[in-house]
Formats: sequence, structure tokens, C-alpha cells
Amino acid sequence: MPEKKKITVAYGDGIGPEIMKATLNILDAAGAQIDPQVIDIGEKVFKQGNPAGIEPSSWDSLRETQVFLKAPITTPQGGGFKSLNVTTRTTLGLYANVRPCRSYSPYVATRHNALDMVIIRENEEDLYAGIEHQQTEEVVQSLKLISRPGCEKIIRYAFEYAKAYNRKKVTCFTKDNIMKLADGLFHRIFNEIGEEYPEIEKDHMIIDIGSAILADKPETLDVVVTLNLYGDIISDIAAQIAGSVGLGGSANVGEICAMFEAIHGSAPPIAGKDIANPSGLINAAIMMLVHIGQPDIATDINNAWLKTMEDGIHTADIYRPGSSTEIVGTQGFAKAVIGNLGKIPKQLKPAEFKPVKGSKLHQTTPSDPSLKKELIGVDVFLDWKEDNRDPQVLGKKLEAVSGNSLKLDMITNRGVKVYPEGKPETFATDHWRCRFVSSEAEDGLVSHAQILDLLRRLHEDAKFDFIKTENLYTFNGKRAFSSARGD
Repeated sequence: MPEKKKITVAYGDGIGPEIMKATLNILDAAGAQIDPQVIDIGEKVFKQGNPAGIEPSSWDSLRETQVFLKAPITTPQGGGFKSLNVTTRTTLGLYANVRPCRSYSPYVATRHNALDMVIIRENEEDLYAGIEHQQTEEVVQSLKLISRPGCEKIIRYAFEYAKAYNRKKVTCFTKDNIMKLADGLFHRIFNEIGEEYPEIEKDHMIIDIGSAILADKPETLDVVVTLNLYGDIISDIAAQIAGSVGLGGSANVGEICAMFEAIHGSAPPIAGKDIANPSGLINAAIMMLVHIGQPDIATDINNAWLKTMEDGIHTADIYRPGSSTEIVGTQGFAKAVIGNLGKIPKQLKPAEFKPVKGSKLHQTTPSDPSLKKELIGVDVFLDWKEDNRDPQVLGKKLEAVSGNSLKLDMITNRGVKVYPEGKPETFATDHWRCRFVSSEAEDGLVSHAQILDLLRRLHEDAKFDFIKTENLYTFNGKRAFSSARGD
């Protein structure tokens, strides 16, 4: 008998304890070689004054086991409480969110009988970095951060997943027609890494039409890889059109640790009533078993779950008179799955699991020491409300104070050029981007000393309230910043 694998388990809030009990009973009956180490997270910990929702000592368990089976939690309403899911993903480096989405027709109602896809979402970066600032009375900022290593890891994971499970196509979703630098980097790296997998078909879609295709013709998609925010949205869409968000499990995989959870919430209104569907957490636990090297047990449980669905033994959320044969509660459903262990579904495609492993997994490109980075300007952001917010007045004032070494190139408001040659119809807030470039250097280069001198003059001489600066760089001579709309 192999030594049992320690895993960290959290029962969570709301329906969490009920569905975790049902799931662990199934794992035990199937002979899963696990040793659960229980920690407290969620609402109870939040209310004890911990804004992260997890005690510092619980991180020790996660570092020891490197595997986390987590039930849904409730985050209290109001400010100051951070998303525990996001905290766990970023703290443990869980860069890949993996959500299989499959229809179970005719046993679960769906308009898409042939849906069978996997959404692989970058899990650490993008707007979910949570770096936000209120910069003026009227304008707040949320930073979208995309890194080359982050793109490389998630895209390579998607191709390795497709290779392991004999998937034929990987589709990339971005919005690089608008965010040409951030989403453009993701698309470009997708093309680069895709060349290493000639046996797999590659495709790219803009996220809006891609989402429409997903909702209308999901059978045309196989593996989808995308950025964090887009992936969060489309994975719930895919789960819903497959039949029910309540059936979906999710894996969050990193180089060292992994977390497994249902994709639904804690559903406090039905907590304690023994009516919740445990399928999402069961399917997450199946993914966990594959990850820890017990794919045979994972296959047995998944086939028993599929057989239970075929038998029409359903919880209330998916029960349909005339299609279902019996309505059961949370623990009753678990007992039915246990009774089907060792059986194979007759209509639904049986499970076949294997871990995602590859020599290229987690591989990233080293930094290029020969890359030439040069500073050629600065964007200075101002909080300015004077003179009826007339950009012509602002422009003249900035030109007067900019000095000899730097000159005002343009002013934008919410990304739209308003000076020089702006349009009077353009609405302006109190948040202005003012771009300064060299007025004297032949090579166009700017020094940090020049920028500091500019900021001193803006503050001391002209009394401007500058709230942020962004340096403008070229890399190997290629401009690495966006232009303005209307420029």
C-alpha cells in the first residue's frame, strides 16, 4: 500500500461543509490514498479580524502538502476584505486555471449537446493584480499588468495540456486590436510557442467575437487559452451553457503547488438543507487525484459520477421530471456515486485521465542582455480643473513652463488627444496626460535629470498637481508605448 499523500482541506462556508463531506466520503470509498489536513478559511477567519481570510499558520500546511482541496467560502460585504482565491493563486504561484466544460446531454438540459472544451486561463496577472488608485476627484486607475514569463507559462501549459489529452486545436482569445501592447504581447507569444507544436491546430480570436462563438457554436472550440479577466468571464459562460455552473470543477496549477475547487459560490440561502449539488467539488477532487498521481482512482470516480448522471439520480438543481428518475440530496447523491464505483457509463463518454507533464512545462525565455532600452520622453499626469478645463489654456501654460530641454508634444484626456488640434466636442475630466519629449537632442534621448527638473518646474514654478509619471521607452529602437486616439 503506497504512503498516503497529505493534502490540505478547507470545508469553507455556506454549502461548503456539506459538499466537502460528500466529496471526501466518495474519495474514501474509492480508495484514494490521501491524508487530509484540515484548515479554517473564509468567513470565520475574516470576522476574527484577518482581512485575508486565512491564518498565517495555514500557509505552513499549504507549503507542506502543496495540494489544496477547497470548498467555496463567503467573503463578508464591505471594504477591506480581499479575495482569498486571488490571494492564494498569487501567493502560491498558481498560474494556470484549468476548467473543463462538457455537456451531459440528454441527462442535463443544454442547447449544446456536443460541447467538450477546456478553458485555460492565466491566473496571476492582468487586472487581477488589483493595483488601483484614485488619482483625481473624478478618475480612478486600475493597472493591467502582462509579463512575458506569465504569457509563456500559461500558453505553454495550454499546448502541453492539448498534447497530453490528444486535443486537436488551441485557440487564443485577446483584445489586441485595442490593447496592442498588453494583449498584443500575449498574442505574439502564442504564435511563437505555437510553432513548437506543429501537430496542433492554432487559432486566434478577438475576445468579443470569440465569446459569441463560444455561446453559439462551442463545439467548434477545443482548448481556449486567454488572459485572466477574459478567462474568468468565459469559463462561467461555458459552464452555464454546458448545463449548470454547479457541475464545474477547477484546477489552479503552479510549478510547486496546486489548488482544486468548485467554480460556484458558497450559496448561503441553501446551506444546511442537504440539497446542494456536490458535483463541482467532486469534479475538482477528480482533477486533484490526477495531479497527485492517482489517475486510476480519478477515472473510477468520474465514471461512477457519469453513471449516476445516466441513471437519472439528480439533485434538485438539475432534476427534470420525465428525464430524471430520482431526486436526492447532497449526501444521497454521494451515496449513489459510491454505489456506482467500478461501473462504466453506457451513453456518456467514459473518463480517461493522465497527468499533464512535459519537459517544456513551466519553461520561460531568459532575459536578453543585448536588448537596448532607451528613454525618449515622459507622460506626466495632472489633476487640473481650472479655466473651464480648456485644453488650449492648459497647453499654453505647459509650453511656458516646459523649458529648453523638453517640449510638450501633446495632451490627452481619457486617451483622446485634446491638444494641439483637439476637437471641441471631446468631453474632458480632471485627469490629463501630458507628453513631453526632447527639444534639443539629435537622438531624441531624454535623461532622468531632465524629467526631475521638469517636475520641479511644474510643481514649484507653475503649481501644477502632478499625480503620476510614465517614462517613454524604446526597445532596440522600437517604440514601446501607445499613441493617443486622434493622434
